Amino acid sequence: MPQPGTADIVTPAGDAEPRHIVLVTGLAGAGRSTALKCLEDIGYEAVDNMPLDLLPHLVTGLGQANLPAMDKPVALGFDSRTSGFSSDRFIALVAQLKADKRFRVSLVFLDCDDDVLQRRYTETRRRHPLAQDRPVGDGILRERQLMRPVRGEADVVLDTSDTAIGDLKTMLVGHFGLPAQSDLALTVLSFSYKHGLPREADLVFDVRFLENPYYNQSLRPLSGEDAAVGQAIAADPAFPGFFAALTSLLWPLLPGYEGEGKSYLTIAIGCTGGRHRSVFVAGRLAQWLRERGRSVTLRHRDVGRSAK
Repeated sequence: MPQPGTADIVTPAGDAEPRHIVLVTGLAGAGRSTALKCLEDIGYEAVDNMPLDLLPHLVTGLGQANLPAMDKPVALGFDSRTSGFSSDRFIALVAQLKADKRFRVSLVFLDCDDDVLQRRYTETRRRHPLAQDRPVGDGILRERQLMRPVRGEADVVLDTSDTAIGDLKTMLVGHFGLPAQSDLALTVLSFSYKHGLPREADLVFDVRFLENPYYNQSLRPLSGEDAAVGQAIAADPAFPGFFAALTSLLWPLLPGYEGEGKSYLTIAIGCTGGRHRSVFVAGRLAQWLRERGRSVTLRHRDVGRSAK
C-alpha cells in the first residue's frame, strides 16, 4: 500500500500521453512567481505556493480521466515559505511523482547570487522569510543551506542573477515549450570577460583578437550597435575569415542538437568590455541565423555598463 499522503503509482491507460508537470522551486527572490507567470503565458496551468500536503491530492485529481479543463500541462510553485515544506519531504514527493507513469515531471530550481538577492530585498523593503528579525544575509544563507538538497535533485537549474523577465521566459520556452514551440530556441549573447562568463552559455567564442574600437577616441563612447563601430570591426582583416569559420562551424551543429532533443541553445560572444566587438559580432551572427529561417533572441548583457 502507498504511504499516507502519497499518490498511487499507476500506468497510463492505453496510449495516453503522460501529463507534463513542471515543479518550480528555488531561493526566495530568485523569480519563482515570475517563472510561473511565464509558463502560464505559454500554455501551462499554474498553481503557486499551495501547501505541500495538498500535492498528493492535486496529483490524484490530475490523474483522473475525462477532465477537459485539466488537459493543459501543469506548473506548480513551491519554496521554503510553502506551508509544511521541508527539503526531505519535498524530495520524497517529487520522487513519488516521477515514478507515476501518468506524468512526465521536471524539477526546476531558480538560483541567484547572494548579493543580487540582498539587493532585491533591500530595494523592495521586504523581509526575508527566514530572517524576519535578522539581517537579510542571514536568511539567504540559511535558505541556501535548506534548499541545497533540492537543488541537487533538479533537472534544470536557472541562474537569474543577470536575467530580465523576457530572457527568463525565453529560457523556459526553450526547456518547456509546447509542441507548437518545439523548434530549437537560439539565444545569441554578447558579454564582457571582465564581468565573468555567462552561466547559461552552451557555446562561448572569444573575439578579443579583433582590433578594439575602444582605443579610437571617436568610437569609444559608442557601442557595437552603432554603424561606425560596426564598419570599423568589419574592416579588420581578421573579421571576414573568422565570421565565415564561425558560421561554418555553427550551422551543421544545430540539426545535431535538435536530433538529440536539445530545445534551447545559448551562443555567447565575449570581448573585454562587452560594448564593441562582442556586441557587433553577436548582432551580425543573430542576423545571419535569422536570414536562414532560425528564430533568435539577441541579448547584450554588458553593453549598458560604463565604457571606462
